[in-house]
Amino acid sequence: MTEVKVLEGKDLTRIERIGAHSHIRGLGLDDALEARKSSQGMVGQQAARRAAGVILQMIKDGKIAGRAVLLAGQPGTGKTAIAMGMAKALGEEAPFAMMAGSEIFSLEMSKTEALTQAFRKAIGVRIKEETEIIEGEVVEIQIDRPATVGAASKTGKLTLKTTEMETVYDLGTKMIEALTKQKVQSGDVVAIDKASGKISKLGRSFARARDYDAMGPQTKFVQCPDGELQKRKEVVHVVTLHEIDVINSRTQGFLALFAGDTGEIRTEVREQIDTKVAEWREEGKAEIIPGVLFIDEVHMLDIECFSYLNRALENEMAPILVVATNRGITRIRGTNYKSPHGIPIDLLDRLLIITTVPYSEEEIRMILDIRCEEEDVEMSEDAKELLTKIGKETSLRYAIHLITAASLACQKRKGKEVEIEDISRVYSLFVDVKRSTQFLMEYQEQFMFNEVPGSDDVQMME
Repeated sequence: MTEVKVLEGKDLTRIERIGAHSHIRGLGLDDALEARKSSQGMVGQQAARRAAGVILQMIKDGKIAGRAVLLAGQPGTGKTAIAMGMAKALGEEAPFAMMAGSEIFSLEMSKTEALTQAFRKAIGVRIKEETEIIEGEVVEIQIDRPATVGAASKTGKLTLKTTEMETVYDLGTKMIEALTKQKVQSGDVVAIDKASGKISKLGRSFARARDYDAMGPQTKFVQCPDGELQKRKEVVHVVTLHEIDVINSRTQGFLALFAGDTGEIRTEVREQIDTKVAEWREEGKAEIIPGVLFIDEVHMLDIECFSYLNRALENEMAPILVVATNRGITRIRGTNYKSPHGIPIDLLDRLLIITTVPYSEEEIRMILDIRCEEEDVEMSEDAKELLTKIGKETSLRYAIHLITAASLACQKRKGKEVEIEDISRVYSLFVDVKRSTQFLMEYQEQFMFNEVPGSDDVQMME
């Protein structure tokens, strides 16, 4: 007899992806819109956070249509963090679309189409619809299977009850299959959608609570429904305008959302959808939820995109546009003119500008504490002090990068927590921008295509 080998399957562990802003839960403001020193993952930048809080309040009151917000500041001063905080504070339903300015040039569609899609991803539609449902406790299920193969299909009866009434329903093949698939048995409380025939198990009836030991701890017990068996219920769906566009412009319907290749969507389709959504709004069937469109590195857009943004902001269905840049006075892409932040003056006029300032040493320390907790790294006080000094001298991003690297160095020497020696080791392994520039200056003759910098370039580097 041949021996059958059973392969042992490894347990799959969930990989937790820690992003640069995964610790942010909101803007960290109190009820009076005053910024707390450290709250919801946000540290420092009190003035910028207060301004963002005022804008959030305007968004909630619906008083910011046709305007946009510019977050301007040096690299590593928390611009993206503030935008993420705004999105989190708006709530789960409000859509938040995020893109980088340079993305527009790498897509296989026109720039204006890419921006239109981004705008429509940031506008949500809350659609309300009433459906008839049958809700009750299953008293009995009878399924009659034919004795011979190929005879008439299965038939059956389902008895449902509420606290006030009991009814017997005849079942067809489709319903029998649905009940079997859901493993519905007597004592379950179920809801059946009359329009689609969808069956949802709400839980076990409290009358069957004595069977708890046989059911297991994951079983949910609910009360037997009261009143009529048939009820009208309001169901709410939240979708973005872009999702409605995709579903209506493709032959395969909503499967196009998963295909990823949306391509260009015709203007006629969008116009029809806008008309329909406007009708629903008047009838009270739907309401618009303006979300947030965040464009990072906005100086990468060109003059055509900026003029499109000007026009798009005037639309009554425009989302809240938040843009961020770390540029000073620089050339507007696509022209020979210079402008603050690389943005044309006419668009700058429409923007509410929030500036971010460099972090103090105490704030850098607080951020490093939060990141150590987020990345699950134990670090001694002395090591944190050293890392704070490195952050102050070089940049906050460089200091944050060293946390995980130092943690690995600590594991290699089988240490319990990251010490000064681990920080020193990774500091010598990975150089920061200043040391890298110094190295380039020393060995510039040995590099290919090296242009010896003039006095202006040296000043820029410093």
